[in-house]
Parts: sequence; structure tokens; C-alpha cells
Amino acid sequence: MRINLPGKVGFGTAPLGNMFRDIPAQEALDTVEAAWQNGIRYFDAAPFYGAGLAELRLGEALAVRPREEYALSTKVGRLILDEIEDTGSRDMGEKGGLFVHGLPNKVVYDYSADGTLRSIEDSLKRLRTDRIDYVWIHDIAQDFHGENWLEVFGIAMNGAAKALTRLREEGVIRGWGLGVNKVEPCMLTLQQADPDGFLLAGRYTLLDHQHALEQLMPACTQRGAGIVVGGPYNSGILAGGEHFEYQKATPEMIKRVRHLQAIAAQYKVDIKAAALQFSLAHPAVAAVIPGASRPERIAENLALAAAPVPAEFWLALREQGLVAANAPLPGI
Repeated sequence: MRINLPGKVGFGTAPLGNMFRDIPAQEALDTVEAAWQNGIRYFDAAPFYGAGLAELRLGEALAVRPREEYALSTKVGRLILDEIEDTGSRDMGEKGGLFVHGLPNKVVYDYSADGTLRSIEDSLKRLRTDRIDYVWIHDIAQDFHGENWLEVFGIAMNGAAKALTRLREEGVIRGWGLGVNKVEPCMLTLQQADPDGFLLAGRYTLLDHQHALEQLMPACTQRGAGIVVGGPYNSGILAGGEHFEYQKATPEMIKRVRHLQAIAAQYKVDIKAAALQFSLAHPAVAAVIPGASRPERIAENLALAAAPVPAEFWLALREQGLVAANAPLPGI
């Protein structure tokens, strides 16, 4: 697999950018420290998370750690400017309201080669490091660019993708891919370029995996490309929250989750453990990166990933059509 990470459970830092709530700085730093103390050595960030806030906090927390002891990924496609804007008025597609508590710096799209190099340079400064291992081209999908998304995709392939391929060839980065929440741009990228893998958010999960399972997972397996599963709890609804796809969950989705929870209760399984372990069971998955904004969540996530789950539970999900018949299941 071309995505080689230290450990199967990493740390997604979107919550450090004040996603959904205003997180005290010390709590954010303590959460990263808890991740380190619990053995997590892969951290994923993005300039978009709080308009640079997540990268700043992660950089501060890891500044005392030897760089060779952890892997780091971040994203390109958005630049953080010195100009100030109203955080509640940003036009960022379905993620528009996620970071109203983040920094007020203006965020703009830029998928060009020059924009990509500038983004990496800015991230290196915020992260207080001299290198980034993996770089994901962020949010090239219809959800963010509307009917023009294929035009934007073309710009990214001719700009960001070529720049990142050159950086990989020069040994500046270990690999690149897309960081998206849709399967279609990943499939197009496999046709047009040579990515090392993808950070796929919310599309290979206990709740939503059929499309990825049919198309992307076999294509990545054939190419040796790896998948990092972001959002294994689907924006929190599988962890007791109210959000799915960054928005309040629909009644239909709540009903499906309750069905899963009922079967989990029957077999005395924590639904969060099932969510993590389902995503990890596919051989194309290099890691899962559940987010956390409280220190105690880190040890909980690691324990859930290793918790015993009876085979009968997985078979019950399959029999009731809650997981695809051809989805790899843990221990089965």
C-alpha cells in the first residue's frame, strides 16, 4: 500500500479548529497531548479547519516532539489570507457553518500549482515543521463548487496534482491524493493522475459505504492506493450526536441509526466500536481518523477500535441489510 502510516488509528484535527463550538486553547492542546500519550502518531490537518486555527494548535502541541516519530498530513485548495471576514458569512458549501468559532481570516479557493505551493509553505509555518508527509487536495466536489465542479476539478488536476506529483518525485512529500467526501472525484483522479491514495470522509462507514465499496475500494486495491477514512462517526451521529454530513440528521437517517443501535444493544456492542472496526476491516484502508476535542475521547477511541465484537453482530447487520453483502467484516 502506498499510504504507509504509523498505526491504524490516527487523529483528525478538524475539532481543533473550533468545529461546532468554541474550544478553549488549553483543552485543544491537552487533547493532542492525550493522543500522543496514548500512542497515536498520525495527525491530519487542513488550513480550512478554523482558518488555520487547527494547524496552529497542532503545531504548538507537537513542537516538542521529534519530527521523525510521527506522520503528518494536511490539505491544499484553500488559502488563508490576512484579510478579515465574518466567519458566519463564508460560502463554503455544506461546510459553511462549521467553523463560525474559528479565526476570522478570509478563506479563498486556489487549486493552482502556485496556490498549492503557497498553501504548503503557509501550513509548514503554522505546523512548526520542515516537512509534510501526505498532502490531500481538499473538497473538489459538487457540494462545494456546484455545477462548475468539473471545471474546478480540471484546474486542480492541471495545477495542484501536477505540483504535488513533482514534490513526490523530488522526495519533498511521501505522497498525495484527494481529501473529499465523494467517490466520483476519486475515481476521476485515478483515471487522470497517479495518486497514492485518498482521505475519504464519511463514505466508507457503517452508515454509508455501498458506493465506495462498489467502485473506489476495488480500484484502490488494484492500484495499491490507500484509503484514510475520515469521519467514521459520520459527523457525530454514530457517536451520540445529532449531525450527519455536517448538518442536522434527517428523520430517515435517525431511524437507520436507531435500527443499528437496537441491534448493537442486543449483542452488547458499542455502536462506536462497530463504526471504527467496520471501516478498518477493508484491506484498502490504511487508517481511520476520528476527531476529538476532549482529551478523554482519545483513549476511548483506541479502546473502541480494539473492543471485542461478536461475529453474530456483524452477521445480523448483514442479514438485515444494514451492511452490504460483500463488505469485509471484522473476523469474518
